[in-house]
Amino acid sequence: MSLTRRRLLGLGGIGALGLSLPQLLRADAQRPDRSGKSCIVIYQYGGLSQLDSWDPKPGAPVELRGPYRPIATKVPGFQVGELMPRLAELADRYAVIRSMTHKVAIHDQANRMLLAGDTTPALDAPALGSIVTRLRPVSAGVPPYVWLQKFGGGAAPPDRSYLTGGFLGTSHAPMVIGERHDDHPAAADFRVRAFDPNPAIGPERLAERRALLSRLRSRETSIFGRPSLDEAPPAATHDSPATPAPPNDELAAFQQRAFDLLAGGAAREAFDIAREPSATRERYGRHPLGQNLLLARRLIEAGVRLVGVVAWTGLAPGEEFVSVETWDMHGNAGVGIFDDGWNGLGFALPRADQAVAALLEDLEQRGLLDTTLVVLAGEFGRTPTISRGAGAIGRDHWPDCYSAMLAGAGIQGGAVIGESDSHAAYVRSRPVSPQDFGATILAALGIDPQERISPDGFTSPASRGEPIRELL
Repeated sequence: MSLTRRRLLGLGGIGALGLSLPQLLRADAQRPDRSGKSCIVIYQYGGLSQLDSWDPKPGAPVELRGPYRPIATKVPGFQVGELMPRLAELADRYAVIRSMTHKVAIHDQANRMLLAGDTTPALDAPALGSIVTRLRPVSAGVPPYVWLQKFGGGAAPPDRSYLTGGFLGTSHAPMVIGERHDDHPAAADFRVRAFDPNPAIGPERLAERRALLSRLRSRETSIFGRPSLDEAPPAATHDSPATPAPPNDELAAFQQRAFDLLAGGAAREAFDIAREPSATRERYGRHPLGQNLLLARRLIEAGVRLVGVVAWTGLAPGEEFVSVETWDMHGNAGVGIFDDGWNGLGFALPRADQAVAALLEDLEQRGLLDTTLVVLAGEFGRTPTISRGAGAIGRDHWPDCYSAMLAGAGIQGGAVIGESDSHAAYVRSRPVSPQDFGATILAALGIDPQERISPDGFTSPASRGEPIRELL
């Protein structure tokens, strides 16, 4: 792509302000903000066992069902695993899909499918977060799309699946917090440094640079005969409709937002989890997932459109870090699936139960649940059979039948979609593919899955799936 003088001037202007995160500033000014709904997607990376959580099978042989008993929920006839007592009490707030299904048992490929909301995503397919923020940009002085805790380990999807914006471009990539396993808000020294200006550029120098940019634009106008980027287009009247904004107005908007972020504090405050009362932090749990979900709530409250959270629950006392793949419970890490270590349900699932339940309650108490979709899902489930891994027992990858949860944003609370067979091995009724799941997420956010995301406005629908209408 060739770079014009104006393009270089605009890009240089962003850098001149001293901002280290230009992705915070990009927005699609050509599309109006037509929906106030936001979304938190919690990725149970590795694949949660459906039999031990959302789809227990007490009548199955013990070698299949495992040691956990089902417990009743607030919804008559709906049971979940005993390690989720807090979510059991909130069952009328969310819906569970017990018939998620596809045919790919490989982590990176299955995660690409989940991320893109597509059964056969192209290599450059954008993640749902990029699609949502493309179609529903934000006007608040915060990044539209944030990712908390980066995927890691050998099973991680490629970065281009979710960190680049795919074919939509880097303007729709997320801001990433948590590049390392120890970079999360449960850590004592956690601080988001992304909003820190260049230490060599103080407030006075920042103002001088902005004034210089303004003069350069004025100079360019006199040379090239174009309107200044600082000049607003004429207002619409009855006889004269509004003049469309020139494409390069977006660069001026980036620069204005850069200045606002550096001079103001709204975004910085949203990321400052230390402002939360200690009791609230304890309620979510002082572990990576709990504190990341609390941070996600703060970001949604501040105007962020979509937050992706990897559901890493941290380490048990005395453990050394292996991977953030909490839910990939083969027993290969020396921790059995039913153990209390980092890679065991006895440790991880109660933490997820605590954190997700706290999130739902907190959103509801703040009046945000009606406009915030909460999604809890992994890339597949686990085998009904229990196998022996490297020194411990576990369940292996199983995409044929697994479960997911949706709450808020108009989702029908208490609904149970689909049915599995007696071993939770295969779908018995109402199969839901990754693309139908993706279409349901979009529809819950007020986005028509057939809405086009390509620049030409004709190709590339937001989703090729069909929403689960009975949930909406």
